[in-house]
Amino acid sequence: IAWIFGFVLSKYTGLNMSGSLYSYDPFKGEVITWKNLILPMVTLGFRPLAIIVQLTRNAMLDVLGQDYIRTAKAKGLNNNTIIYRHALKNALNPVITAIATWFASLLAGSFFVEYVFGYNGLGKTTVNALEMSDFPVVMGSILFIAFIFVVINILVDVVYVWIDPRVKLQ
Repeated sequence: IAWIFGFVLSKYTGLNMSGSLYSYDPFKGEVITWKNLILPMVTLGFRPLAIIVQLTRNAMLDVLGQDYIRTAKAKGLNNNTIIYRHALKNALNPVITAIATWFASLLAGSFFVEYVFGYNGLGKTTVNALEMSDFPVVMGSILFIAFIFVVINILVDVVYVWIDPRVKLQ
């Protein structure tokens, strides 16, 4: 997909296969070029987004068939209140779990996306350090990524408590 939109159709789409996040404008100086992020974002997030949307749909269909949803409809609540206040909160537990597990694959995929699209970041630095056998840089980047992953998992546990009051942190 990136090759088609970045090379073959680049004069029609205006998207670049590689490039910096910043471009130089003679009047403004360095400015952020957001269109250079479209292809890496699509490459990295298309598959997890599809799976998370499908999981959310399945969880919502399961929750909408529960007895308390029928009770809320019988009480005369409108559909938006039923969906957003009652159903969505209960359907988000498996979705949040899936997002947390997909986060590790997104971190690993970002290494290759940075390398393929030519962005200077932690992923490209780590891959270059692996090629040059610079093990302290590799260990530091892996330690940093592990720290980020642990923080994300802690945040996921806090979100569990916020969404489902039956879950308690101890």
